[in-house]
Amino acid sequence: MAKTPAKATAGSLSRVVTLKRRAEFQRIRKGARWATPAFVLEAKERGDGGREGAAPHPRFGFTITRQVGKAVDRNRIRRRLKAAVRNVQRDHARADFDYVVIARRSALEQAFGALVAELATALDRVNSAAKRPRRGSTARNLQERKT
Repeated sequence: MAKTPAKATAGSLSRVVTLKRRAEFQRIRKGARWATPAFVLEAKERGDGGREGAAPHPRFGFTITRQVGKAVDRNRIRRRLKAAVRNVQRDHARADFDYVVIARRSALEQAFGALVAELATALDRVNSAAKRPRRGSTARNLQERKT
C-alpha cells in the first residue's frame, strides 16, 4: 500500500527548514551578521531568483560548538533555538534568505521569552543590514588594498 503525502496544514508552516551542507554554511559567512549575548545570527540572500525547486521558505542552520558544553547541553540549546525560530520566522524572516544561528552558552540559561525577543530583533537587523555591504568590503576599500 503506497503512502500518500501529507497535506500542508497551518501547523506545518511553522516547521524550520534547515541547512545541511557545509558549503551552505560557508556561503552565509560572507553575509550580514548580528551578535547577541545568546547567539550570533548570520544571514545572506539566497539568490536563487525564484528557480523551480527553490525553497519558498527561509532556511536556518544551527551551529553549537563543543566549547558550549556537553552533548546534553548542546542538544537542549539547539531545541530552544529551533523553538524560538519557529515562533518568529513567519513575521521576521525573509523567504529568500538563509540564516545561520551560532549558539553561545547563555542561550541555555536565558529566559525563553527574552531569547525569542532577541532573535526577532536580530532577524530585523540582519535583514536591513543585508542591503548594504559589510564593513571593509566597499569598492573604495578594495581599491586602497590594491595600491
